Amino acid sequence: MSAGKILLAVFGGFVVLAIIVALYVSGVFNRLVTLQQGTDAAWAQVQNVYQRRADLIPNLVNTVAGAANFEKSTLAEITEARASVGRVQLPAGGAPTDPAKFAEFEKAQGALGGALSRLLVVAERYPNLTATAGFRDLQAQLEGTENRISVERGRFNEAVLAYNTAQRSFPAVIFAGMFGHTVRPYFAATAGSEKPPAVNFDFGAKKSP
Repeated sequence: MSAGKILLAVFGGFVVLAIIVALYVSGVFNRLVTLQQGTDAAWAQVQNVYQRRADLIPNLVNTVAGAANFEKSTLAEITEARASVGRVQLPAGGAPTDPAKFAEFEKAQGALGGALSRLLVVAERYPNLTATAGFRDLQAQLEGTENRISVERGRFNEAVLAYNTAQRSFPAVIFAGMFGHTVRPYFAATAGSEKPPAVNFDFGAKKSP
């Protein structure tokens, strides 16, 4: 075989190898993009259910504010907690990548959930309020929203786990940074987080002696 043919065969081999490598890298890139979009979609659902809860709170505040002598400090607390959530600025266009900002968001949402729980505990002292149709309607809506929050947080964590695992696996770990993919934070697990929080409005029921 002449030297020219040998060089041509070697060159052809390199071309084929380069095509194989390019296709493989392209597959890695496409998988990371798909998983990234999955986390973004899951994050959008998390934001939707949190926004749903925030939208219900003004109605709840207006309802309980109509009760005579209802504690003003409790109303002020939940109003401020809701405002604090709105002050947390997260980047638009996808799930957050900054752990500090993500933790700030989660802390604000936790404070809002705590303020909501305390308001409902105070409402226990007003059986005439808890017996109203408006309050009972909020019961069903809030209970459903809290359930969805728990579900969507779990789905988001699952999506982030798949995405982060793919990034750290070989050979994606070599290319992930070059493609602009970074590890994303999770929602922190809390005791009892495997169960959705209970929203019990049955404050007016008489207890057995």
